[in-house]
Amino acid sequence: MENFGGEKPPNPLEPAVTLVGPQDSSVTSLDEKRAHPQDVPMAGDSATTKAEKYERHSIEDIVAESPSKKRRLENRQEDGLLGPTKSERQKGVAPIKPEFLVYPVGSKEDRSATVADDDAAEGAAHVQQPKGGDKSKKKEKSRGQNTNRNFGNSRDEVGLCSSRANSREFSPAECRFGSSCKFEHDLRKYLKDWKRGDLATFDGVCPVWKMKSKCDVGWKCRFVGSHSKEVDSEDGRKELVLVEEDRGDGHTGLPGVSENGTINEISTQAKVDLMKRKFLTPKSDQYNTWIETSGKELEKRTQRDARIRRGEADEVEANGDNMDVEENRARYTEPPFLPSEKRKIYFGPETPVLAPLTTQGNLPFRRLCVALGAQVTYSEMAMSIPLIQGQKSEWALLRAHESEGTPPKYEPGATVVKHYDNSRDLKFGAQIAANKPWQALKATEILTQLCPHLRVIDLNCGCPIDLVYRTGAGSALLDNQGKLEKILSGMSAVSGEVPVTTKIRMGTKDNKPNALKLVDRLVYGGHGSQETGSGPSGVAAITLHGRSRQQRYTKNADWRYISECATLIKEYNHTGDNLADTVREADGRSQPASGKVYFLGNGDCYSHVDYNVHLEEAKVDSIMIARGALIKPWIFEEIQQGQYIDKSASERLALVEQYVRYGLETWGSDEMGIGITRRFLLEWLSFAYRYVPVGILEYLPPSLQDRPPAWKGRNDLETLLGSGNYKDWIKISEMFLGPAHKDFNFQPKHKSNSYEIEAEG
Repeated sequence: MENFGGEKPPNPLEPAVTLVGPQDSSVTSLDEKRAHPQDVPMAGDSATTKAEKYERHSIEDIVAESPSKKRRLENRQEDGLLGPTKSERQKGVAPIKPEFLVYPVGSKEDRSATVADDDAAEGAAHVQQPKGGDKSKKKEKSRGQNTNRNFGNSRDEVGLCSSRANSREFSPAECRFGSSCKFEHDLRKYLKDWKRGDLATFDGVCPVWKMKSKCDVGWKCRFVGSHSKEVDSEDGRKELVLVEEDRGDGHTGLPGVSENGTINEISTQAKVDLMKRKFLTPKSDQYNTWIETSGKELEKRTQRDARIRRGEADEVEANGDNMDVEENRARYTEPPFLPSEKRKIYFGPETPVLAPLTTQGNLPFRRLCVALGAQVTYSEMAMSIPLIQGQKSEWALLRAHESEGTPPKYEPGATVVKHYDNSRDLKFGAQIAANKPWQALKATEILTQLCPHLRVIDLNCGCPIDLVYRTGAGSALLDNQGKLEKILSGMSAVSGEVPVTTKIRMGTKDNKPNALKLVDRLVYGGHGSQETGSGPSGVAAITLHGRSRQQRYTKNADWRYISECATLIKEYNHTGDNLADTVREADGRSQPASGKVYFLGNGDCYSHVDYNVHLEEAKVDSIMIARGALIKPWIFEEIQQGQYIDKSASERLALVEQYVRYGLETWGSDEMGIGITRRFLLEWLSFAYRYVPVGILEYLPPSLQDRPPAWKGRNDLETLLGSGNYKDWIKISEMFLGPAHKDFNFQPKHKSNSYEIEAEG
């Protein structure tokens, strides 16, 4: 339970303004509009009509309507009951009410915003660096995330030695570097000369100290004046001391939670063992050896079949290679072990899923989405090799907040699998990427040993970024389905009780989808697994993004294709235990967790209407939300309440403030932590500004693909929050984090220009 010291905190879950029916639209004065909130259509208005759903979601009406019914519909359209016709709502342009347009409709300046590069939300940390630049400078090896973007440094001019950071002025810890230490040892000199002044935001009180009764960065904190004081020492001198208060830990009681309220914290020793290759992965080593052996045996059988097709049957018989299926399977090496029984999981209509989002899907943002109703979350995509090598930056992606370790919401019913124990379930899962079986298997085994709080381990097979694709990882695996099946089978074998899932796209090329074939292979088993009798992949859930790699985000997601794949999954789940082949019944341990495969759809979900339509018409178990959550995190709240929520500008700013609080708790309230928080806040705002309030839209539902013409809000703050100018994002960050450091740089992903703040003074 978060403690705000008796003061009422800004509540991002506070109910929004009551939705009202249509009012007189003749009011055009902006001042009058502020006094009279905008009209918000009810959930049952034209947004949910069948005609609109067919137009928005490309689902054909296969039932012919009678002429009389068509006439009734036409009459209702004339009366305005069915909302806008196709000619009234311009495709690809957000339908903003005329009084909120900066330029008149039809004028030369009336241009909708350009389409953003939404690949920034998927694999942006792994975009290749641009070529060129200043060749005179020494080329340094880039490490960590977003190596193609330089954010500068946010550090003290001279840092305070860590031996002094949390100590009393006259009782410091011993510095192991002694006089050769390059950091400041004189606390008063550091506070006066090297540390920037305290911030006045949050009423000058450190949010971390206010929440936890202790600030981990000690004297380095930019709010240190709120938790330090000067006292008289025994010898009469004035001594600076830090103030701590015992207010209880305020944690959920979840085992394995750190002092910071996080889970899956990896010890330094474990990272060192990984770097020195002392961390053993016996299961992965055995299974990788078996994959190589069985691959060679299968290749030999394939060559034999080729000789038969060429008419060399006599030679085959002479070599004793002619045998029936059962005898043939006996010739293959058995796997060294079978998968362990998996923990039961559940996906349903009440479990909307926050997608794995590179950079933006950080811990504070996931925590904010969980507070707003997200029931399942994923880490940012982590690359397998850096995990295996123990790289600190990659392992930081696996940290989660304790709220993500709590069970997801569910409603007991016919759809819940037998023996599902909600108390053992949790929200947070890890996503990894790999291009070879040994990488994925080792990373999976290490994760299950070091991270006790994982719902699932998900294999990314959808990342479209070139640098990832060219290595054979991400969406490249869609064109190598045999390898992908081996990877998932091996991950399931070594993951212990943790289920394995995957996220895929329709394919790599436009008009050549192969996801249906892949889904069939993953749930029933491909040629190799059927030939050797090793069973299907055992994947517990599949998420399909309704776009190809080549398509990226240029067109709407194809929910009709998602529906076709969902039908195949439902047929598999319906057959259940009748999947035994002609030779032997499949072992239950090689089957997916819960005895069924869950299927999730992903793409263009931007409202509760989209969510419910896709559930009903595509027949998916649940829906994964990506860009919709980045632009409008309270989409999860809308799904829970079943209606549009017209968040006021002050409510949206309260969410920004809450994100900043979460960021300071995660990264610290010192100069560096504030710089990191600012940077990730700006990354989020580069998506969040695209939200157009539903109260200024003429027609609903809003579309994720629509780009608005220049518009003004119902007040100045709403206009500021909707600005696409990165300098305005900086201004918003300074409301809570103060002026940026003189060396801080920010280059928006969607912009060619960059921001460099002028030196203070």
